[in-house]
Amino acid sequence: MALQKDKLDGVHRTAIFLMCLGEEIAARVMREMSDEEIFKVTRAMAEIEHIPEDIKAAVLADFELSAEAQAGLVIKGQDFAKKTISGTGDEERVKSLMKQFITGTETRPLETIAKMQPGMVAGLLEREHPQTVALVLSTQTPDHSSAIISHLPEEMQPDVIYRIATIDSVSPGVIDRIEDALHREIGVVAGTQDQRQVGGIPKVVEILDHMENNLDADILDNLEEVDPDMVEEIRKQMFTFEDLAAVDGRSLQMILREVNNDSLTLALKTASDELRENIFSNMSARAADMIRDDLEALGPVRLSEVEAMQQTIVKIAMKLEEEGKLVLGKGGGDELV
Repeated sequence: MALQKDKLDGVHRTAIFLMCLGEEIAARVMREMSDEEIFKVTRAMAEIEHIPEDIKAAVLADFELSAEAQAGLVIKGQDFAKKTISGTGDEERVKSLMKQFITGTETRPLETIAKMQPGMVAGLLEREHPQTVALVLSTQTPDHSSAIISHLPEEMQPDVIYRIATIDSVSPGVIDRIEDALHREIGVVAGTQDQRQVGGIPKVVEILDHMENNLDADILDNLEEVDPDMVEEIRKQMFTFEDLAAVDGRSLQMILREVNNDSLTLALKTASDELRENIFSNMSARAADMIRDDLEALGPVRLSEVEAMQQTIVKIAMKLEEEGKLVLGKGGGDELV
């Protein structure tokens, strides 16, 4: 490839500069480059057969000027921050900090909505179509969305939750149209490039988990009349059988009083050791020994039967919670187990 000074792009200038440094130093520089950067630069190197003296001098001079203009510490901020977070403590703390960091640096659509008071947002959105409200709330954090929903008219809340649950991905054009419509009132200007996974049942579960004053139960009761299967799936994800491992002794004993030993034995077939021990420690030693014996004697059963029984017990627990008798921490197939 014949090099022409006025037609060199950044990749070829980098390739020339590294070739001027020599193999050993170039290799050390490349250790700090990404795989994609190395691929582009080495491909450019492969096209170069000769570097004229004037081009060599121009490239080195450009580098010297760039180095002077950017005097100081040159780092990749995002990578540096992530590596720093990774060394801040135990795994759970690192995971929490990393989630906050990524959320904080992500470009979110409808950014201004995220900074407004929930009551103000609700006042703005209650005049919009429920589908528009659902799309807007699907782009927000679960705690902000739940607070906004709690300020919406009661008759509107189940409809909005239902629509959030049925949203899959949203094209940039749809978000842009919503932003344009809201811009006249609150000045929202934000962009998005790709289709976004904004709704679905997991999003609904996150939102409902942040609801206060038992509002989640009221919304699900109303929504059950519209789509009982969806409500069943939402409830499964809101509180699972394994979550009983974290339930306090008094509450767990209240739940166990509503379940016979045969049903409990079947449900415990796939339970973790932690859950089993929490349950056994909250019943009499004799009853615990009987269930342990029954579990050992229990042959293969369908996973679907075990999960159905676990869900029955979860429903009992959630019903007791709805009645105000206890407080819960909320967090398929037919194979043999």
